[in-house]
Amino acid sequence: METAAFETDLSLFKYDNLEQLPPEYRDLEADERTERIESALAELGDDVVILGHNYQREEIVEHADFIGDSYQLSKEAAQSDADYVIFGGVTFMAESADIITDDDQSVILPSMEASCPMAGMAEALQVDAAWAELTAALDADEEIIPITYMNSYADLKAFCAEQGGLVCTSSNAHKAFEYAFERGDKVLFLPDKHLGENTAHRLGMADETVEWDPWDVDGTDAADAVENDIILWEGYCQVHERFREHHIESIREDYPDANVIVHPECRREVVEAADVAGSTSTICESIAEADPGDTWAIGTEIHLTHHLQRWHPEVNVVPLCGEACMDCNAMRQIDPNYLAWVLEELVEGRERNVIEVAPEEKELAQVAMDRMLEI
Repeated sequence: METAAFETDLSLFKYDNLEQLPPEYRDLEADERTERIESALAELGDDVVILGHNYQREEIVEHADFIGDSYQLSKEAAQSDADYVIFGGVTFMAESADIITDDDQSVILPSMEASCPMAGMAEALQVDAAWAELTAALDADEEIIPITYMNSYADLKAFCAEQGGLVCTSSNAHKAFEYAFERGDKVLFLPDKHLGENTAHRLGMADETVEWDPWDVDGTDAADAVENDIILWEGYCQVHERFREHHIESIREDYPDANVIVHPECRREVVEAADVAGSTSTICESIAEADPGDTWAIGTEIHLTHHLQRWHPEVNVVPLCGEACMDCNAMRQIDPNYLAWVLEELVEGRERNVIEVAPEEKELAQVAMDRMLEI
């Protein structure tokens, strides 16, 4: 019943929002669209670089100069000489690229509708209010250090820097926690509670965590929350949270020899039931290094699963649950028609959907990211 409920609910949200496009771009046929994209790229030449996140559909990544996870792609953009960076991802990723690229590079998000729901679960006003409550409840000699996952908006990264904290990725979250505990007594981890809980388990601190729900007025009291060493923000990835233990049980029945690998944004019980948990880079490396004929079931966004099967046909790559279960609606907003539009506008000298982080915010967010690099 639970799986069916998920499939029913998700069908309401699977859509391609083309309403913001000029009418002439809404009904482009695939062949015409590809031809126009390639023509625009040929005319723009080295002035443009396209970044395709692992979770993007094939029609986007086939035009990408670089494919990878969010921070990796931002670094590629910063190392390029392109005037224009087209980010096939979501808003916080484009912000991160704007933070670390040169001032004379413009970062463009093809569709402004591509906004990560998890990043939106920790907005500045909520975090400011929570911070005031939590710090007021601390003993005079105690200090709390905030850590934000890379999957957050620039203003939250800036907030963490201002309060002595830093940014982390799913690969180095445990090191970020260690950094924080060397400098403070407690950690506030935002916005992904599942990554935070899995990291706490990795560090042997599973019994020292509590969740903070900014929407629950009758939830955990601040005084009770700071009795714990790790305070986890009530946020999550809407894709990775859908995975359940019964998905793994079904896979093991259908594929007894399968290796199950899941992202650490998944629920704790799913991570425990899997054979491996790791970032998108770890997932990609695991498939690339697999022996021919091996079966790997992947618990992450469906487009990466499809990419890996195409890139490594000698390995049997299967999704951990159905297509709807694994689909990221935010990534879906980067329709290839949008890519055609922003590229042809650049050919005409018009920059559309430029992502710009305010200078002061950018400077502080860079500090938080530099601290991550220190670890």
